[in-house]
Amino acid sequence: MLREVNSVGFYGMKRLRPLYRFLIFTNMLIAFAALAQCYLTYIILGEQANLYILLIEGSSTLLLYNFSLYLSKPKNPNRSPYERTRWVFNHMGLFWVCSALALGLMLYSLSQVHPYTWAYLLFVGTVSISYSFPFFKVNGKRTGLRQITGVKLFYIALVWSLSSVGLPVVELWAEGLPIDWWVANYLGLIKILFLLICTLPFDIRDMEQDSYYHLKTIPHIIGERKAILSCYGMIILHTILIVLSPYALAIKWGLIITNALLFLALYFLIFKDLRKYHQVYLLDFALIVQCVVTYAFTVFMS
Repeated sequence: MLREVNSVGFYGMKRLRPLYRFLIFTNMLIAFAALAQCYLTYIILGEQANLYILLIEGSSTLLLYNFSLYLSKPKNPNRSPYERTRWVFNHMGLFWVCSALALGLMLYSLSQVHPYTWAYLLFVGTVSISYSFPFFKVNGKRTGLRQITGVKLFYIALVWSLSSVGLPVVELWAEGLPIDWWVANYLGLIKILFLLICTLPFDIRDMEQDSYYHLKTIPHIIGERKAILSCYGMIILHTILIVLSPYALAIKWGLIITNALLFLALYFLIFKDLRKYHQVYLLDFALIVQCVVTYAFTVFMS
């Protein structure tokens, strides 16, 4: 009987694997994660979510990640050792359709929000694009910020915080709604820490790939073991900051439970075998889970 249950579970997981890879390869997963993090800001601020802001966050994230992926296209994608690279550039029709739909959705949603939000999004978009676009000269060679030693991890966390927290706050402010600036700024700062936790394992896994693209990330500087220990340390620090935060009790419980689940996922799954390339993308799901769990606690404890 147990063998039958295990075989059914394995078969179910095997059937879900193509969907899991599709969400990763099309950047749909990271777009949903960005939308969820944006919605989480509304939950923490106690404000009603603006659908158009959520759509802008999700669609612009998809566009930016597709743009970054296209800029990093190797000369011979089919010979790439990375499955994702081979898949994406063998499905360019789907790539452009998704990008076009995201662009259309973003432009329509922008027409429904305040012009101040346009200006803020332009600022965040410029900062985001400068990560990959060769705006700067380093040692006589044009490059993006991603090539600067140690910048990648902190840069991604900062941009995500600016967009997922800053974008809703700017629109709320433009609409003349009252904002608890202490809560908003506190959220923006500890959001950076949470995103560092969710991003660092990718850099640990991608040490070989980043070396191929001549990127020097934090794991290259401090080593793999110290980088792993840093993840655990940041989870503990983030949990302490949540306890000390001005958030409602229900929100604190939701964020703390998410941290516990994240700790278990890192210890028992992700850091057990970093050679399982797609396993690290569970951290993108963590960004969604954090929103869902926190929302559930606010409903049940209200």
